[in-house]
Amino acid sequence: MKIAVVGAGLVGSAWAIVFARAGHDVAVYDAVEGGADRAIGLIGDRLKTLEEVGLIEDAAAAGQRVRVAASLADAVVDAAYIQESVFETVEQKRQIFAALDAVVGPETLIGSSSSGIPASAFTDHVGCRERCLIAHPVNPPYLIPVVELVPAPWTAAATVQRVRALMESVGQEPVELTREIEGFALNRLQGLLLAEAWKLVADGIMSVEDVDRTVSAGLGLRWSFMGPFETIDLNAPGGVADYARRFRTMYETIAGSRGVDLGWDDALIAEVERQRRVALPADRLAERSAWRDRRLMALMAHKRSSQDPAAG
Repeated sequence: MKIAVVGAGLVGSAWAIVFARAGHDVAVYDAVEGGADRAIGLIGDRLKTLEEVGLIEDAAAAGQRVRVAASLADAVVDAAYIQESVFETVEQKRQIFAALDAVVGPETLIGSSSSGIPASAFTDHVGCRERCLIAHPVNPPYLIPVVELVPAPWTAAATVQRVRALMESVGQEPVELTREIEGFALNRLQGLLLAEAWKLVADGIMSVEDVDRTVSAGLGLRWSFMGPFETIDLNAPGGVADYARRFRTMYETIAGSRGVDLGWDDALIAEVERQRRVALPADRLAERSAWRDRRLMALMAHKRSSQDPAAG
């Protein structure tokens, strides 16, 4: 399968690695003179490093699957999928999608690496808009696999399904949003944590170093292999609903102190409980808690064995 990467900066180069590593032929195009050629060098260096640490078997073979396209039309001809990663402004994205619309094939899907601009802001004017969506990575995607798939109001459901299947096939972990929302999901989650981190420093409650340590040596350890809902599901004997009932008042007070409505009403708690019990039946909570502990033990052993001596 041929993949086109349009925009050969750090994000585009990283996407090329993802697809080439998975065995696809990748055509890289950048409108800036020499941009794609510079990307080829970066891609080769990163592939060698991945091979050195055992994350890829044949860096040379993967590198040979990446080529510089002579033009935008050359890049996208016969491509099954295009990953757009141009500079993040509405104007630039509208221009590139208009250009793509003029040369793209009738079945080609187009994902944008946009980290905050919704697809509705730059695909409303193109004929291929049903085949366009956001495919927002966390950089670098060849190391951090989550990809946010965000449809515009006119994105076809089949487009989301096909892009999800492609991302899964190349080793990524796609997550779907049902509709556009400012900042998508990842940045909204990160943004609220950052807001509180800055406020704790601003209020003189904690130092910057200790806020970082609270996450890196606390929350981040569990969150590195399971999300916030599974974390609290395993932190009360009766699961997530039990946790919500025990701690809702405390969290409401915290949220209220920041002018935020927590919103944990009984209906929402019941829905979260329903989804968690589909993922993990109640009679397996203890088993999963033991799994969590084993993962944490392995993680701590890894951190100890790889600790930077200079860090003390």
